[in-house]
Amino acid sequence: MNTSEKRICQNCKTDFIIEPEDFDFYKKIDVPAPTWCPECRMIRRMVWRNGRNLYKRACNAPEHTESILSVYAPEKNLVVYDQSYWWSQKHDPLDQGREYDFSVPFFVQFARLFSETPLPNLSNLNAVESEYVNMTMNSKNCYLVFSSTYNENCSYSEGINHCRDSMDLFASRNNENCYQCVDCLGCFKTIFSEKATNCSDSGFLYDCKNCSNCFGCWNLRNKQYCILNTQYSKEEYAEEITRLNIGSYAGTSEFRKIFQKKLEKAIHRFADISHSENVTGDRIESSHNCHYSFEISENADSKYVWQILDKGGSDNYDITVAGKPTLTYEGQGAGAGHGSKFILGSGDASYCQYAQACISGCSYLFGCVGLTSKRYCILNKQYTKEEYEELVPKIIAHMNEMPYVDERGRVYKYGEFFPPELSPFGYNETLAQEYFPLTKEEALKKGYRWRDPDEKDYQVTMTNGEIPDDVNSVNESITQEIIQCAQPFDPKLSGCSFAFRIIPEELSFYKRMNLPLPRLCPNCRHYERLSQRNPLKLWHRTCMKEGCTNEFETSYAPDRPEVVYCESCYQKEVV
Repeated sequence: MNTSEKRICQNCKTDFIIEPEDFDFYKKIDVPAPTWCPECRMIRRMVWRNGRNLYKRACNAPEHTESILSVYAPEKNLVVYDQSYWWSQKHDPLDQGREYDFSVPFFVQFARLFSETPLPNLSNLNAVESEYVNMTMNSKNCYLVFSSTYNENCSYSEGINHCRDSMDLFASRNNENCYQCVDCLGCFKTIFSEKATNCSDSGFLYDCKNCSNCFGCWNLRNKQYCILNTQYSKEEYAEEITRLNIGSYAGTSEFRKIFQKKLEKAIHRFADISHSENVTGDRIESSHNCHYSFEISENADSKYVWQILDKGGSDNYDITVAGKPTLTYEGQGAGAGHGSKFILGSGDASYCQYAQACISGCSYLFGCVGLTSKRYCILNKQYTKEEYEELVPKIIAHMNEMPYVDERGRVYKYGEFFPPELSPFGYNETLAQEYFPLTKEEALKKGYRWRDPDEKDYQVTMTNGEIPDDVNSVNESITQEIIQCAQPFDPKLSGCSFAFRIIPEELSFYKRMNLPLPRLCPNCRHYERLSQRNPLKLWHRTCMKEGCTNEFETSYAPDRPEVVYCESCYQKEVV
């Protein structure tokens, strides 16, 4: 088509625009135009991804009597195997294969297959001494680390890669001996910082690069011995840092308040985009012709994409957390596959449609679950190439003639992603709650599932006020305490564990780094870090530099207080 077209979202009932290039892509991959708006499509994918909530449940593998950790809650009527057994190929998912039934909607048949086919309890590839991690690769001595790769001696972190001896990190890479950092790269001994790059022996930084021995600074480049953007001598700096007493919780909290007030002067770049051409979004590197996309590198010709973990990929639409796919549409957990549509956690699957947990070289699958190295299967039943190619068009026609209709009357013909109500997770267990938080009442009203948190029967042995102020006053006995979380209840977060422990390795880290003990549980600390990041949305704005009329798309909403500059003004102003 040569013109854009306005549609009404089937889910939220608001208008959205389909551009000519969008229609070109849909034609290229042979799918109908979407009936949900981009944001609702993203949420629909997110409700199928539980990365951080772990439960104890029975293992359904033969002769396994011990309980296992799993992303699937114990009351879920699913077949869940310990991942080592699942990968052993001692079971054959083709045993669950069945004929396609043209008297029943496709998604009803898929839901039955999904509930009867063995699923791995977690996804931890090459994990060494790292039982409590999920959606990770090559973890060593890690604890409560999620969606991360190549990390060692790390805890309470998410979206980190190639980090060592660090805790409480989010979306950070190549860091060592770091704590409470968000979007930090190549840092060493850096604490309580955001968007710091190649900084060392520093703390409370915002948007600083190549800085060392700096504290409470913003927008600095290649600086040393600065506090609150004021230059000190080496000796003066040491004296001031000693006076601040960072090992004291009271001292750190007071400095945080001062820093946050000073940070109002910081200049915020409209978007973190580098070496890219014709792109809109945020945190984009070396890419071109990518729009409304976030956290991608060396990508091309894509739209509505969030978090491509590997460098590369192209011709993708509507992707949520993936490896390096190409020509892929509506995927969550896609790998390096090509030509797939409507896939969930299916690694390097190519030319697959409506596949879940189908990995290790699968191709030409339709409506399959849990297959490895298989081709030409439908609902886990093996076909010849000729049989497969004859049957798939008939199924697509059937999906359009007898669509699935959910509890709210939303219609799912061919071209729609998996219905949220079929997800094994409650809305509040998934990525959707982190990036588009809802209360229970709001989620149920919108047609999503909800899982009420398990009753907590912790017997708190130490209140928040009883935690020693200075880390040097803490002894080993605190690792035996059950500590009350300081976070007031928030119904839109609902992840608070209400109480927490300090594990021995954690205490050793705090003492070595001279850091006060946290007052929040790990979940609340995660949400605190998450709140430092901008939403996965864009607004059209004008540069706030006086006299500049440059316009741009930015993830800073117009009603936010930050000073937001265009690229040109930012580069001129930042030291």
